[in-house]
Amino acid sequence: MGKRQPVSDCTARFLLVVVLCVPAYAQQAAQPTVATPGIPSTGFAGLDQYRARRIAVFTDDFGQLSRYREANAKLGPPSPGENRVVFFGDSITDIWKLEDYFPGKPYLNRGIGGQTTPQMLVRFRQDVIDLHPKVVLILAGTNDIAGNTGPMRNEDIEADYASMSELARAHHIRVIFASVLPVHDYTQKSKDFFAQRPRERILALNQWLKGYSTGSGDLYLDYFSALVDDQGMMKKDLADDGLHPNAAGFKVMVPLAESAIEQELK
Repeated sequence: MGKRQPVSDCTARFLLVVVLCVPAYAQQAAQPTVATPGIPSTGFAGLDQYRARRIAVFTDDFGQLSRYREANAKLGPPSPGENRVVFFGDSITDIWKLEDYFPGKPYLNRGIGGQTTPQMLVRFRQDVIDLHPKVVLILAGTNDIAGNTGPMRNEDIEADYASMSELARAHHIRVIFASVLPVHDYTQKSKDFFAQRPRERILALNQWLKGYSTGSGDLYLDYFSALVDDQGMMKKDLADDGLHPNAAGFKVMVPLAESAIEQELK
């Protein structure tokens, strides 16, 4: 056998590092990978799919401020004597073609489909206050009941309503609170929407809105009574999917909205 060569200082240090690092690496590799939790199921397949598709919105632009940012920048302040009104809400407002139903009126549509009141609060300054309207007509709450952005108690929705009212009144904007609309299940595509929105919650929320508006000096706009049938549901011919008014439904709502706006502009 040959004579063993002495280990150099560099080689010795390298071996020491290997001996010290291997156990730590092995321990780290043995730890289980933590999975990213998914969105909890709501029990409604359609709603689960909707929430899964909205992950980017929920994490990147919760209030969807980008939706109307450019349009607001181009708008400019109201002209002298202009009775600007903002219709503020969710998909029911979003799909309402105001220019067709209120021709020539300075009414702005600031609805975003699927939104809940927490999302609306995020954009309330940008899409209402900064536009300097004389009146804001708020139609919201149905998606909160459904749980579009997570479970919401009626008390949580009511707190968001109150916050919007206080913000508007602090900036001398008159507030019209529209009732939550009834829902029907007369068609196949309406059944999910109906099941997600218990009638008793809608009734309780509308009762609170009416009482709050009386105390705050806001105006309560009762769409519900004009749209509901003798079964306590949305009249079948006014909403094809049970939730969103069709042309006939909006025709019922137009004079009610116009009357409320005229009352607040006096």
